[in-house]
Amino acid sequence: MTTTAPNLKTRKSRIVCISDTHNQTPKLPQGDVLIHAGDLTKQGSRTELEKTVRWLEAADFEAKIVIAGNHDMTLDAPFFEKHNAHPSGHSRWPDTRSSEDNKKLFTESGSITYLENEAATIYLNAKDGPHTCFKVYGSPYVPNNRDWGFAYKPGTGRELWDAIPSDADIVVTHTPPKGHCDKAIHDERTGCAELLQALHRVRPMMCVFGHIHEARGVERVRWNLDSPRNGSLTRGVEVWEDPGTGKKQSMVNLSARGRRPLDNRSGLTRQIYCPKHLAQDKPLGGGLSGPPGVTQPSEIDSTSYLEGITGEIRRGAKFMLGGAIEHRQGVGSGGVRPEHEPDVEADERRETVMINAAFLGPHHLKTAFNKPIVVDVDLPVWATEDDAE
Repeated sequence: MTTTAPNLKTRKSRIVCISDTHNQTPKLPQGDVLIHAGDLTKQGSRTELEKTVRWLEAADFEAKIVIAGNHDMTLDAPFFEKHNAHPSGHSRWPDTRSSEDNKKLFTESGSITYLENEAATIYLNAKDGPHTCFKVYGSPYVPNNRDWGFAYKPGTGRELWDAIPSDADIVVTHTPPKGHCDKAIHDERTGCAELLQALHRVRPMMCVFGHIHEARGVERVRWNLDSPRNGSLTRGVEVWEDPGTGKKQSMVNLSARGRRPLDNRSGLTRQIYCPKHLAQDKPLGGGLSGPPGVTQPSEIDSTSYLEGITGEIRRGAKFMLGGAIEHRQGVGSGGVRPEHEPDVEADERRETVMINAAFLGPHHLKTAFNKPIVVDVDLPVWATEDDAE
């Protein structure tokens, strides 16, 4: 465990990042948290989604953060309603009754945190886990002029990305930010400039994405905090060299145990305390398929014992089968910091790691696969009220 300031503790947590699996169900490395950054399927059919959910639910992680991508078309309700009817009178997706039914595969799962322009705070709570916490924001949208799901016109994404909370520790998007792990080979696809501007505002520890398969990789970005309006948003960029040759993992070590810990102490200005009876109220989850003796996920109905969590947990917290506690934050929460408000975390958030975790390789190499990207990072340890006394 690392102590960064009096009473502010961190512990190494392992996050496995993957994206663009397109119906593939690869074996995943061990970790505490799984992040899937979209394009779970090829066309978003019910059959494809059910297969993917079975794979995700069988994976052994405390928390699983999942967003959709432009290929997961039936999860985009307006797109589904517009395109499901075929001129012949047949349904384009005959195995899908509604977008909402398909989305319930994820939202009603006992082990998946599915985000669609939403934030959630995750408390890792397994007995043998790191007992750390983080706030994550997820969105499936991509800048695209073509007929795909979750699309917006390039250059119009400011309002969308302004909704990212200023205190987000991890941002998960399907599109890359412009200029970072976003260069396509055979077309004009690129990342989103408005997303990059939002990331400069928030400066999370990590941004995980995919979409552009051939741009898979990692960049460590140091932000320009002096004059972002008149100059570059970044002060420097380091490109990762993948160590994952042979049987080795594609590892990124951002923890204090590594040679160079990430210069970002996101979350440590708001150390979180959790009432003791919340942490111990439910038996910890231990399996994903719901075998006998494993507590099923449950909603917290009473808030009488939640007052000590400094505004982080309220009604709607959920105990996940993997062991984590999830608390949802609504659509559009957080957002742009007012210009007159001082940036009290500027010195704490100087670097962000950009991760394009595309599993499938370039489209012209139809059998090429990449390894999931494994990230070790120090996250804040959350404590019970008894520990604070």
